Amino acid sequence: MAQAGHGIVRAQRRGALLFVAGLLIVASLVLTASAAAELTGNFTRFASCPYKNPEASKCILATTVGGEVVLGSRKVPIVNQAVLQGAVTSPGKSGFSKFIAATNGETLSTAPQPVPGGLAGIAAPEGSSSLVKAVVALFSENALTRVSATLELARPVSEIRFNEANLAGELGTALRLPLKIHLENPLLGPSCYVGSSSSPIYWNLTSGKTSPPAPSKPITGTVGEAEFLEEGSLLEAKGTTLVDNAWEAPLASGCGGFLSSLINPIVNSSGGLPVAAGKNVAVLDNSAFITAAAALKINNGEKP
Repeated sequence: MAQAGHGIVRAQRRGALLFVAGLLIVASLVLTASAAAELTGNFTRFASCPYKNPEASKCILATTVGGEVVLGSRKVPIVNQAVLQGAVTSPGKSGFSKFIAATNGETLSTAPQPVPGGLAGIAAPEGSSSLVKAVVALFSENALTRVSATLELARPVSEIRFNEANLAGELGTALRLPLKIHLENPLLGPSCYVGSSSSPIYWNLTSGKTSPPAPSKPITGTVGEAEFLEEGSLLEAKGTTLVDNAWEAPLASGCGGFLSSLINPIVNSSGGLPVAAGKNVAVLDNSAFITAAAALKINNGEKP
């Protein structure tokens, strides 16, 4: 009986060991599958692209590395990089694709740009010495008076439009963005904006020549240079400049919190708002990567 009891215990132990071994094998298979599911090489930059979305045709990652925005009487150089990323659908009859939001929730990244002259708009004249610039900045761009401007989407991501043919051909609108500009300063409060969801600023950016209303003169962008990576399945565009000087800007609103009735007029007067179409400028210097959603699925070990 004792031997029989020991045999049962050994059998139970063997069964338990086999069960644990089975779990380890399953776990290793799961981990292997997870590792295989990660994008590799140059495709890792598209980790936030919703390429598994059935509507996704291509993935885009565009980084604005420089340029400027002229809003009324204020010129704001772009010194902090901003990223636009996500997927686009196949083009419709108009040639435009709809945007699909990035999976990390940051289709358009937050990139505050310092506004020269600060709250009062007092900036050193061009060609001023470094000493003059420093003195002006001390009074107009200190902790209390400095202002930053941040581009934010004013409408859902699905309202962004992209036209790859126009981009490549340097003709017509390549990228249409519905925007609002967030002005931030301790005195302005958290809700000071130029543009809103009900009254967006629309940028119709082109890599070609703009058509602003007279007497404004056209400005010209460029598609830049293209390089193909990953055996031709990944396009890198370098030196791309997108421009628009035919957009209008509304009055600022929400500035100063409960003092908005006093602060809004000051902000609008300082910035020369509202501004009619043709008197504002957007120049965005970009680098971009574009690939097919199917290429990411193949890289991911899936069937496209």
